[in-house]
Amino acid sequence: MVNEFVYCPRLFYLEWVEARFADNDDTRLGQQIHRNVDRASGAVPLPEDGPVKATRSVTVSSPRLGVISKLDLLESDGAGAVVPIDYKKGKPQSDGSPWPSDEVQVCLQALALRDNGYPCTHAELYYAATRQRVRIDLTAERIARVEAIVADARSVAEHSTAPLPLVDSPKCVRCPLVGLCLPDETNAILSRRDQPPRPLVPSAPDQRPVYVTEPGSFVGVRSGRLDVTRDNEKLASFRLIDVAQLAVFGRVQVSTQALQACFARQIPVLWLSTGGWLHGYALGQPPKYAELRRRQTAMHAQGGTGLAQSIIGGKILNARTLLRRNTRGDVEATLASLKRLAGQARSAETFPTLLGIEGTAARLYFAAFPAMIAPAADEIAHTFSQLGRNRRPPTDPLNALLSFCYAMLTKDLVAITLGVGLDPYLGIYHRSRHGRPALALDLAEEFRPLIADSVVVGLLNNGEINDSDFLRRAGAVSLTADGRRTVLRAYERRLDTEIRHPVFGYRISYRRVMDVQARLLAGALVGEIPEYKPMITR
Repeated sequence: MVNEFVYCPRLFYLEWVEARFADNDDTRLGQQIHRNVDRASGAVPLPEDGPVKATRSVTVSSPRLGVISKLDLLESDGAGAVVPIDYKKGKPQSDGSPWPSDEVQVCLQALALRDNGYPCTHAELYYAATRQRVRIDLTAERIARVEAIVADARSVAEHSTAPLPLVDSPKCVRCPLVGLCLPDETNAILSRRDQPPRPLVPSAPDQRPVYVTEPGSFVGVRSGRLDVTRDNEKLASFRLIDVAQLAVFGRVQVSTQALQACFARQIPVLWLSTGGWLHGYALGQPPKYAELRRRQTAMHAQGGTGLAQSIIGGKILNARTLLRRNTRGDVEATLASLKRLAGQARSAETFPTLLGIEGTAARLYFAAFPAMIAPAADEIAHTFSQLGRNRRPPTDPLNALLSFCYAMLTKDLVAITLGVGLDPYLGIYHRSRHGRPALALDLAEEFRPLIADSVVVGLLNNGEINDSDFLRRAGAVSLTADGRRTVLRAYERRLDTEIRHPVFGYRISYRRVMDVQARLLAGALVGEIPEYKPMITR
């Protein structure tokens, strides 16, 4: 962690205080380089019990400095002293000197050995790319600087917010946490840089959700893979490294071993009803960033002033955009009303006023919704026009589609908020109550038209869903198993659709946009950025 602090104080804070980690090609290569030295071998006698021979993977600590380290390799210098050797995947600087972060790390290992009574005059860094060792002498000046850095790192860790990101630093491009840190995005919002953000955020994360909808199926784990079986017949298999979340619907069993494997990789497991209603979730250890949850709790108690107005204003504008792009009739009056209501939402002074504005906008929007449906699905649109928006249970096919897509959107935002370190049940706009993921519903507002409603319109207009995909029982309408699978495929396609972010200017998928927005909300809650800007398309 001290190595990370020297490299970037913000990276140190995210990993040490917030316990947020991520891998990239560099970290995986580093793990490969360490595969031999990470296997413990050899004995380390006490200083008074004899010389030390070459020993791998030795843990040593210094209570005086408050640091602990695992030494890659410990050798004798042949003159009665020991030499810690730290392995690095790269190469030294162009002049042959070590990188500052590497130098501090190996110096701390040497000081920890000294504090345990082992004589140590120097340390060494082994750079695998050039296969060379670089010697680091423990001079008084170097020791003083290293101890000061440890004190600075401890001071930064005690702050309630992370240090601001580096500005235009080449370090950010190779950082594994760039997608969590959002350096250029944060600096752009704070006007700390004039250039548009670099496209540092990956546009298409490798991981994808796994949906298990087959009744009676069983999810187990074997050789680093999630296997889905039923009656001893394998239905599907997925590499754990490719899984973003595991969502199981209805009567599906998940083994203890599979749960443990998911927890070890911070993969959320979500249990849903057959119709998509979220029953619960599990994510191993809870997020460790307590300050973020404290600020979220305080904002929840205050009623979310400012944030709720931005969220609802964004939702209304996105609904207006969807209508403008897809309606087949004259809805100019509705569009004008929605534009006016969005402005009123952003300036609403009281929570009841905001609720009234949002309700009026919803009535106008859903009244015009059937105008976006193609004539081939006119009967479905006509039934919706007669009944309006309804749920629990839906009483017509269009409402059944909307409810299912909203449930999937909420499910995804529960997983995302958990990953960010937020509590999905402490809302800002939606009031918290038993079983309601209020914060996930808050974030879902701006994405309902962009993702869920767009999926529904596309399914009906493209003829992917028809009347045979619905079940009607006692006045309630639900999707069949085949219908749910069709909707899930269309929903995942929509999440993979790339758009140009209206604030930052680069192209990323809707899947990644939701993650970015959750992190911007967290930044606004802890005071890192002045305000939350919802995702609004043009």
